[in-house]
Amino acid sequence: MIAASTLRARALELGFDLVGFAPAGPTPGAERFVAWLAAGRAGEMAYLAREPERRADPRRVLPGCRWVMMVAVSDESLGVPAAALADPTRGRIARYAWGLDYHDTMTPRLRALGDQVGALTRSYVDTGAVMERAWAAEAGLGFIGRNTCLIHPSQGSHLLLGAVLIAADLDLDEPPAPTHPPGCGQCRRCLAACPTGALDAEYSLDARRCISYLTIELKGSIPEALRPRMGNWIFGCDVCQDVCPYVRRFSTAAAWPAFSPRTLDHAAPRLADALQWTPAAFNAAYRGSPLKRAKWRGILRNVCVAAGNSGDRSLLPRLEPLTRSEEGLIAEHAAWAVAALAHHR
Repeated sequence: MIAASTLRARALELGFDLVGFAPAGPTPGAERFVAWLAAGRAGEMAYLAREPERRADPRRVLPGCRWVMMVAVSDESLGVPAAALADPTRGRIARYAWGLDYHDTMTPRLRALGDQVGALTRSYVDTGAVMERAWAAEAGLGFIGRNTCLIHPSQGSHLLLGAVLIAADLDLDEPPAPTHPPGCGQCRRCLAACPTGALDAEYSLDARRCISYLTIELKGSIPEALRPRMGNWIFGCDVCQDVCPYVRRFSTAAAWPAFSPRTLDHAAPRLADALQWTPAAFNAAYRGSPLKRAKWRGILRNVCVAAGNSGDRSLLPRLEPLTRSEEGLIAEHAAWAVAALAHHR
């Protein structure tokens, strides 16, 4: 039997900011998640509906699982000039994607934690049938806010989560996990700030309207009614977190250099340059980046929408050739952008 304090010390040594433990059992909030799926609010993310029994209980993921160890690390990078992020002629990228892919960065450290246990374990970073956010709250790492993000009362919500399922008893030689009751109070800034109205109910998100979903998970055409509301976001969105008082007051810079952008263009590329990306140029520039998930085709689609929202007519000469692209998705969004700029006042 290994002591929880030993695992906590090892996790902190590996660079994780928060560590917590929860006894394995039915996943908290699993029924609400199933209802959310049934209402169609997951959009085209069909993978979320796979293996519902496993999502509902980590003991079905790892037979004999006794404990769920949750860790979190800050992905906040404070080195990018605010003026660049506010520049409508640059594309916005969610903070977690400014550096290297967190899956690749966190997984080896989680495996090192598993090795420390000396028993059967499985680790996950947003990669399996484990509801990390629910278990992070259960393990005392924070509370679920109205923006549906996990919020730590003294670290905010710019956190990346990892889970280690442990098929062994732990010596819980430390106080039980703290409980963090919902701390949003009367604050509804995130609901008011969401550009597309994705936070249409308290503590619930309609992914079909979320800019992160639209720029990453949606593979086809972005609904025209939502395009003008997307601003210059080309991969993900941070709006509902950036307006949160916990984030504005408590966020600290990530200690892992891997999460810092290699160049300014990895946080906010110039739209004029991005409109000229070829598949090879994009893949070379963003090798090892989370942006690869959306692929060149999806990113260029998003860049066209951002260009249309920029008000910068100097982008027209770079958009017009894209209206004749053999990629119908790109041609469609480029044509929309040309029309949007033509009508911009």
